[in-house]
Amino acid sequence: MKSILIPLMASVAIAAAASGATAAPDVVVSIKPVHSLVAAIMRGVGEPQLIVEGAASPHTYNLRPSNARKLEKADVVFWVGPGLEAFLEKPLEALASKATVVELEDAKGLEKLPFREGGPFEAHDHGEEGHEDHADGEAAHDHGHDHGDHDHGHGAYDTHLWLDPANAKAMAQTIETALIAADAGNAATYQANTKKLIDDLDALDTELAETVKPIKDKPFIVFHDAYQYFEHRYGVKTAGSITVSPETLPGADRVKQMQEKVRQLGATCVFAEPQFEPKLISVITEGTAAKSATLDPEAATLEPGPDLYFKLMRGIASSLKDCLAQP
Repeated sequence: MKSILIPLMASVAIAAAASGATAAPDVVVSIKPVHSLVAAIMRGVGEPQLIVEGAASPHTYNLRPSNARKLEKADVVFWVGPGLEAFLEKPLEALASKATVVELEDAKGLEKLPFREGGPFEAHDHGEEGHEDHADGEAAHDHGHDHGDHDHGHGAYDTHLWLDPANAKAMAQTIETALIAADAGNAATYQANTKKLIDDLDALDTELAETVKPIKDKPFIVFHDAYQYFEHRYGVKTAGSITVSPETLPGADRVKQMQEKVRQLGATCVFAEPQFEPKLISVITEGTAAKSATLDPEAATLEPGPDLYFKLMRGIASSLKDCLAQP
């Protein structure tokens, strides 16, 4: 068997050298939407590994031993940053010492939107009697990373950055630069893949704007305030969120507020998310004309891969249109 395998391996190595290609770097990515962008740019070179798999959410994730092994072996790690994947901050320091760690919330050209608080997006509700809104300034928000994507210690902006294709393009360019720095031998492939990805994102942007055009004037309610970038890009109107931080279930007062909001809006839609408690949606819509549906901002129900980002964004647009366009 060796006499067959060795010449075969040698011929593969010679072919790779002749083409200028090199072995793919060991790339690890935190969440599915970002993994999809990285996978598209690495297509034909290698496949990145994913940390938050299946229906798990970065808001509530605990690192597993298998994840730790991935980080120890990594050449490059892509994540949004400590404002979203707080669970990764210390492990990256301890385990990924040989890796280039790329924080995509620092990508050049990103549009970052501040958190919405007050009005329909009240401050963090801990479900405790007498707990006041944090209206006294930044010091009142000093919770470390307890609120995941709502950690005000990291710039006080919404970290669901990928839900605008223009931000996905900015991330793609940063991903391309990091991959070329780690693997110059495959630079031409990364460049060609990034160009195609950006062209595809431009086409997606046009498509999504057309999809939601009929429902732009129809307000709706979401489980948590994850969709600001999508709203800002396409002009759709969230009237409020059931919770600001998905890892903290709303208290009774918050539920009453949202029940009243639904009654005021009349026939609207209230959107659940796959990973979080769906019974709350039933409680809030009970006795009203409101309909319920599901939005999946973190791609919990989708299989990872280079096409996931496009399925994710089309799914959000289609869910909004299908629910809100109903009479």
